[in-house]
Amino acid sequence: MFGIILGLIVLMALAYLGWSIIWIAPIAAGVVALTGGLDLLDAYTNTYMSGFVNFAKQWFPVFMLGAIFGKLMEDTGMAKSVAIALTKVIGTKRAILGVLVSCAVLTYGGVSLFVVVFAVYPLALTLFREANISRRLIPGTVALGSFTFTMTAIPGTPQIQNLIPTPYFGTTAMAAPIMGIVAAIIMGVGGYYYMRWREKQLSAKGEFYTEPKDNKIVKVEGDTPHFILSILPLITVVVTLNVLEWDIVVALLSGIILLMILNITKFKGFVKAINNGAVGSVTAIINTSAAVGFGTVVQAVPGFDRLTALLMGIKGNPLISEAVAVNILAGATGSASGGMGIALEALGERYYELALSTGIDPEAFHRIASLSSGGLDAMPHNGAVLTLLTITGMTHKDSYKDIFVVAVVIPIISIVAAILLASVGIY
Repeated sequence: MFGIILGLIVLMALAYLGWSIIWIAPIAAGVVALTGGLDLLDAYTNTYMSGFVNFAKQWFPVFMLGAIFGKLMEDTGMAKSVAIALTKVIGTKRAILGVLVSCAVLTYGGVSLFVVVFAVYPLALTLFREANISRRLIPGTVALGSFTFTMTAIPGTPQIQNLIPTPYFGTTAMAAPIMGIVAAIIMGVGGYYYMRWREKQLSAKGEFYTEPKDNKIVKVEGDTPHFILSILPLITVVVTLNVLEWDIVVALLSGIILLMILNITKFKGFVKAINNGAVGSVTAIINTSAAVGFGTVVQAVPGFDRLTALLMGIKGNPLISEAVAVNILAGATGSASGGMGIALEALGERYYELALSTGIDPEAFHRIASLSSGGLDAMPHNGAVLTLLTITGMTHKDSYKDIFVVAVVIPIISIVAAILLASVGIY
């Protein structure tokens, strides 16, 4: 037990310092192996790498195709087209709502949250400038629309955080729809009103929009496809995944093919976009696989039985135990998918057995795992948080408070609500 805790501390501390999980996960796994009495070399070459490779084998096609789809949406201007059209409907007076909805539609349509940040930021600058709202609220608004309810809560979302639980619980992306919708409302509405309150608070202090220090005015004008054409690939992914119940790989391929057909005049840029998307997906899958490999080593040491007993011994609904496990590991790794991957790789079978023995629908375990991955994951060392702050030119001091509220505090509240629903048999 001490070794497991020490390994988690090493993982969290080094990740917080900004070191890549690709090489700190094996180091943390080594700490666990040494203190757990395992042979160090065997623990790395066999135990760690088996978890790493198995996860990559199962999920790499989804990571790669999702990244390619998002990159094509970005390079063809379709992502920008959707964002511009939605904000025109909502209006510049509701700048926060416009950015929020734009991010939500893109992420629910299957576009990577990293791509969404790049696509929406120029538009956010324009809207916040016209509404005279402080730029320090942009990261929180983008995080709310991209990192929360569309990532983990809304039934049917093709984001990886909603797909990882499916093989463990025999579920689909539509698992526990009522729990998901209620959690999404809490996150979306609660986060929106918090951001509006922050807008009024800053305005009362006399803090309004200021141009970025580099004086670069990022323009949103340009030749973009029509909104109707631009949203069709997003709809295609969601419909083929949830209505036609196609495999996520086929659903993403359908979206990619349609996207390329609709932009056939831009075919010269397809190879570059596909190459960049594929290359970007490699880092993402390796990061998550590295975290899962750490979890595989944890599972192999004797102290894991004690850890399992502690987690399973949490009184009350077993969904509470799952929520605690996934949240802690997501926070330690600074990764929603990585933390959930560790937890389900180690405990997924136990939770599935609990679902069968307690009569709780496995869909409830799926939804709580997904929701919990989007709680403590958004700590200061989270890669998406760091990327968001870098792109928007903000610091942790400027904007992390808002990110913490909308991407950590409110999502955890939504988890509590979802567990309460499941406890009375509402899924």
